[in-house]
Amino acid sequence: MGFDALLGNQDLKRRLSGTLHQGKAGHCFLIAGPSGSGKRTLARLLAAALECEGRDQPCGCCGPCRKVMADIHPDVITVDTPERKTVPVEQIRALQADAYIRPNEGRRKVYCFPRAQALTESAQNALLKLIEEPPSYGVFLLLSDNPEKLLPTVRSRCAMLRLEPVPRAEALEWLERRFPDKSPGARLAAYDRSGGYLGQAAELLERETAAPETAQLLELLVRRDSLALVSLAASLERKSREEFLTLLAAWKELFSLALMARAGAAAPEDAVRMAGALAGAALMQCVRAMDTCLDAANANVGQGHLCGFLAAVLGEVMAG
Repeated sequence: MGFDALLGNQDLKRRLSGTLHQGKAGHCFLIAGPSGSGKRTLARLLAAALECEGRDQPCGCCGPCRKVMADIHPDVITVDTPERKTVPVEQIRALQADAYIRPNEGRRKVYCFPRAQALTESAQNALLKLIEEPPSYGVFLLLSDNPEKLLPTVRSRCAMLRLEPVPRAEALEWLERRFPDKSPGARLAAYDRSGGYLGQAAELLERETAAPETAQLLELLVRRDSLALVSLAASLERKSREEFLTLLAAWKELFSLALMARAGAAAPEDAVRMAGALAGAALMQCVRAMDTCLDAANANVGQGHLCGFLAAVLGEVMAG
């Protein structure tokens, strides 16, 4: 098994495998990369390798590996407060006490920080004391999409593992297995828009499985049915705030992809149809309108007002 579950990043995987084989693994790693780059996948594989009892670390077959991959190993501990924007110093102080209790069953105690950039400055300083003089069995995995937010003193104590985009051929093969119902053009467009990061590409393709209102929007724009478009916009007032925001993001994505299609880039079929229905200026107007609505919705502007604004914009686009 090794690190094969992480696609691409061949140099990083070779370096990690060699370090583990020589028994020279450090005690603090900073796993850096944008959203969807595979940080959590790498952290789980690295934690499994540190607990692995097999030869090809991680072997994926031994008891410790299976427990880590299933997120049930008692000595692999996630440090986070997902309900809060930041990870407070109190959580790190509790970790300090726990870190000096020997592992329950594994060779190591692995602490994983999925949002290391969310650690407050005081929390980082408290963590610094621990990673400067860790227990012999302690390992700390800091994951961050913005490592510059970590204190230089913390970064200097970490071995940097920076994730890279997955090569196109390898990524498209994976996307074809994951999304066999999507067209090659849709998969290629998702890869290009994601910058080669599979998590982002998968999210784009999943978002394409649109709410019925998105499919309806496309059909009405193609048919240039102004009255029905106004009615569609007005009907969105009945949606929950979360549904409304999700729909606005999906519409913005569709208009943006249509702009790319007009520029000759690969795009999903629905975006190509949209590009044929609206001129570039109209598509840009729609993208800006979605941005305006999203900003206003996040500022708690009433949903009824926003639906009226959408109706006005769509009517103007049709008139143009």
